[in-house]
Amino acid sequence: MSKDEIYATDDAGDRPFRFNAAVADVFPDMLRRSIPGYAASIEAIGSLAARYVTPNSNCYDLGCSLGAASLAMQTGINAAGCRIIAVDNAPAMVERCRDILRQVAGPDHPVPIAVRHEDIRDTVIENASMVVMNYTLQFLDRNDRDAIIARIHDGMLPGGLFLLSEKVVDEDPHMQDLLVDLHHEHKRRNDYSQLEISRKRAALENVLVPESVAVHRGRLANAGFAHTGVWLRYFNFVSIVAIKAG
Repeated sequence: MSKDEIYATDDAGDRPFRFNAAVADVFPDMLRRSIPGYAASIEAIGSLAARYVTPNSNCYDLGCSLGAASLAMQTGINAAGCRIIAVDNAPAMVERCRDILRQVAGPDHPVPIAVRHEDIRDTVIENASMVVMNYTLQFLDRNDRDAIIARIHDGMLPGGLFLLSEKVVDEDPHMQDLLVDLHHEHKRRNDYSQLEISRKRAALENVLVPESVAVHRGRLANAGFAHTGVWLRYFNFVSIVAIKAG
């Protein structure tokens, strides 16, 4: 696993964040050191897949990056006749994801994973018993978020599960400042310098646009999900499950 040193270079903070080949090369290390609770969310995806994926249904990993959520679903699924559709719009991520899946899963796994180079706003969701968006919605324009969540709901089977993980903002400014400070401390403990932290924050400005937990839960309810709840939170990173009425 290559070490993430992207923001150690002098001009890194002057460029908006992009999921390019340089990021794909270091992405596992970036996630491990940047997102507290990420490993726990991936582990739980497998457990949720075992519980909620039904026979002869589709599962979607929207914004799949290098396929960690897809592999977790594949490991957990114990229903027959299922397939996983992994979608990402970054060519470098799609190429690397396909390489990883060839090495890890192989072509003969009973739950195949199809990787698509596609904008998730164009992805048709159908016959879905489980959909995952792991730190993806935050990169979409706010004006597109309601529509894609509604489309996910409408393409899911009764009783299906949607997992949404996001970086969030707290509605209390004092708490928001505390959570940001704790997250930066987490990064420093994982050997990012203060300069790297500042540069990455600048690169993500207006690229990653977080919302509050209340906004996310309201959007899920408005889309028609019968049950929603935060099942994991670590500082300003949350994972929410939403279940369609059975």
